[in-house]
Amino acid sequence: MAVRTDVVTGDDGRPRCGWVGADTEYVRYHDEEWGRPLHGDRPLFEKLSLEAFQSGLSWLTILRRREGFRSAFAGFEPAAVASFGDADVERLLGDPGIIRNRAKIDATIANARILAPWLADEPGALDALIWSHAPAPPRPRPSALADVPATTPESIALAQTLKARGWRFVGPTTAYALMQSAGLVDDHLEGCWRAG
Repeated sequence: MAVRTDVVTGDDGRPRCGWVGADTEYVRYHDEEWGRPLHGDRPLFEKLSLEAFQSGLSWLTILRRREGFRSAFAGFEPAAVASFGDADVERLLGDPGIIRNRAKIDATIANARILAPWLADEPGALDALIWSHAPAPPRPRPSALADVPATTPESIALAQTLKARGWRFVGPTTAYALMQSAGLVDDHLEGCWRAG
């Protein structure tokens, strides 16, 4: 694998953002998901929940357990997760297919309990809220990993808006990671084949 500045050229000859490395799951995620626009209340709830679980860990750890998370959290259907009780929390704490962190599990359930009635009244509300915080284009493409921010004014505002609704584990860094992965921003580096 050849390395050029902060862009890595894989065995397939494609240059990619340097954080990808050689792991096949990371390569697939980078090429097929990261930075592509994602819409829908359920997919965005899943992504936001997984970003919260990622806090303090590598994203690859979450990717490798994503199917386990989906199974454990009822496909991240907000109404289903909102109905979880004490027995579900104990089940989740014993599930080796997920990250067994009580605070993050409790936050995911609490966030679903806020989201489910909101969506019952306003389907599409989470999607609309999150996408209302997308920065106005054009935005300069980063040329190096050091140029990629950890937070932005928009991610700070999104985190504040969600926290004002009672959400937990949604700080500005988590909000910005969501914005990157869900395509609200495009942080593919100059020279990456996905930069467009």
